[in-house]
Amino acid sequence: RIPLVRFKSIKKQLKEKGELEEFWRNHHPDVFARRYLHCFPADIALSVGTASERLYDYMNAQYYGVVSVGTPPQRFTVVFDTGSSNFWVPSAYCISEACRVHQKFKSFKSDSYEHGGEAFSLHYGSGHLLGIAGKDTLQISNISIKGQDFGESVFEPGATFVLAHFDGVLGLGYPSLAVGNVLPVFDSIMNQRLVEEPIFSFYLKRGDDTENGGELILGGIDHSLYKGSIHWVPVTEKSYWQIHMNNIKIQGRVAFCSHGCEAIVDSGTSLITGPSSQIRRLQEYIGASPSNTGEFLVDCRRLSSLPHISFTIGHREYKLTAEQYIIKESIDDQTFCMSGFQSLDIPTRTGSLWILGDVFMSAFYCIFDRGNDRVGFAKAV
Repeated sequence: RIPLVRFKSIKKQLKEKGELEEFWRNHHPDVFARRYLHCFPADIALSVGTASERLYDYMNAQYYGVVSVGTPPQRFTVVFDTGSSNFWVPSAYCISEACRVHQKFKSFKSDSYEHGGEAFSLHYGSGHLLGIAGKDTLQISNISIKGQDFGESVFEPGATFVLAHFDGVLGLGYPSLAVGNVLPVFDSIMNQRLVEEPIFSFYLKRGDDTENGGELILGGIDHSLYKGSIHWVPVTEKSYWQIHMNNIKIQGRVAFCSHGCEAIVDSGTSLITGPSSQIRRLQEYIGASPSNTGEFLVDCRRLSSLPHISFTIGHREYKLTAEQYIIKESIDDQTFCMSGFQSLDIPTRTGSLWILGDVFMSAFYCIFDRGNDRVGFAKAV
């Protein structure tokens, strides 16, 4: 059981400093889609070299937890990310500005460290994150994983990671998504039989209580965190946690994805994303208009009159109210109401992909079952 903490996102910090517009000018948001390209055939997606990784989703990332690497243990704050499969932390040998303000792994101080030697590269919007592969003991809560593959970053791109409250990223996706043929953390946990059941679950909390952001439970389900029953849907593609969605309704009427579409349940993406043509229409439905910092804002006084939006998954409706899909942000005594939806075009063989990020996940208790390759949802308490 790993407690999660919520901090201000990178994006919010840039906004408070008045630097967000400048950032978007230098980093075009569309490159954020590139991390998905390696999953799909080259005739659909332009080949972008080695596997793409995430940047813009981390711009909004807010939920982190603590892990330890090495003997004796060295502590790191990480994003637990179901949308990637690699685990990395900054290296003591990293020379980037971002590494100066984060915890760095000192391999020479760990008795259990094994040098891998292979270099790896993760693509980000503003450049490459470069690192060296190694193995060491990883401690997550009361679980100790021997010989875990991980990356030590020696170069981190751009301004993004300088502002991040997290040191590294711990991917919880399938092995096929891992860069460099390494074994993802949860696969090691399963192979070493460190949990009773091959499942993990997320309970994400919204609101002002930053200390208690919810929790990630490895190896089980906490029945006190949801009400009603759990409904399961099969994983359709074992890379991301990808599932089939029947449709999306606004105020009970089918508005999008009317013939079905694919969706990824992704704890490392903060918003709900979908094809730009559909998200544009959705923003119009809820009366959201673009701001100069790239977000869509709604009038906070109108929340009670906004429609509910339902995602039909496994022929069950998962309904979000405006209070759940609108994000309230306070800057300098002013409250802004930001749409929880964002455009992102990810072409796949079966059409465009939606991402159900933290805005969706915080409304439901989400269970990821590797033993049966399925995802479960129940109403969060």
